[in-house]
Amino acid sequence: MTSNTLRVAVVGAGMMGADHIARFSSKINGAEVVAVVEPDAARAAAAVKGLSAATTRSRIEDALEHDELDAVLIATPGPYHEAVLLPALEAGVQILCEKPLTPDTASSLRIIEAEQKLDRPHIQLGFMRRFDAEYVALRELIASGDAGGLTMLHCAHRNPSTGEGYTDSMLITDSVVHEIDTIPWLVGEPIAAVEVKKARRNSLAPAWLHDPQLVLFETVTGVLADVEINVNVQFGYQVTTEAVFERGIAEIGKTAGLVRFQDARWGGTEHVTFKTRFAAAYDSQVQRWVDAARTGTIDGPSAWDGYVAAAVSEAAVAAQASGERVTVEYAMAKPAFYN
Repeated sequence: MTSNTLRVAVVGAGMMGADHIARFSSKINGAEVVAVVEPDAARAAAAVKGLSAATTRSRIEDALEHDELDAVLIATPGPYHEAVLLPALEAGVQILCEKPLTPDTASSLRIIEAEQKLDRPHIQLGFMRRFDAEYVALRELIASGDAGGLTMLHCAHRNPSTGEGYTDSMLITDSVVHEIDTIPWLVGEPIAAVEVKKARRNSLAPAWLHDPQLVLFETVTGVLADVEINVNVQFGYQVTTEAVFERGIAEIGKTAGLVRFQDARWGGTEHVTFKTRFAAAYDSQVQRWVDAARTGTIDGPSAWDGYVAAAVSEAAVAAQASGERVTVEYAMAKPAFYN
């Protein structure tokens, strides 16, 4: 590091990148944004407004060469990650990369091969649910055995609507990928197989999209996890999990807050975006990454976890297309580098 303050470049100034830039300004200690890498000049200028110390760059290579960086936060769409990850790894900076690591296993394997040329892991992957207090509590309950063994998980991932460009495969690679990461993290074992069923189509979904769908995962010891992916449900943004144990049930994700009873009706409000539902998780994730990066470590899912998610995602997309149960194939055992 060049100073006690982590000098960060944020790559990508879209919705996610802008959200992170605001987070650094208002919530995060021990770090500052010194560069924003964004080819859209107007978007880049808007992103650094109010950041007196930040420059704008159109290429990550320019920021790495000129801005004395300690770390890079990657918030571009997944297909652009590899082109940022490789030069950032070569420069030896700490990296927080939003999911996915890359869109496919071939490119993910290239990333973990490049990272293993270094002395230690440099990439932390942005699966923020691991930093959500309710997910952490559920994981601890499962590990404790207090409710007996875990038998099933019932998960739901719901969005109010989707726009143009959102495709059937993105139901898996852009949305269910979060469950693909959290299920083995919660259960403590890998996903072995996956099957996808298409429900009766929601007529309010875009014409090109078959939504909702049900994704069924099997872990290596037979724990089943079904995921309702339902991204045009209109009422709000909702992510829930129900865990079925030998001796009871546990639930997370139900929205808390004020419930009103008035005029013969009752109810409350629901989130409409992931940015509010997981705001505290994002804050914790970034702060813990900053704290770890200042000591030259990571504190969260690694590039290996990103490869695993890519492998399961590929199997799930194949199952989605075929309607058949698909076994997940992993190219190798987890390298000791990531233990």
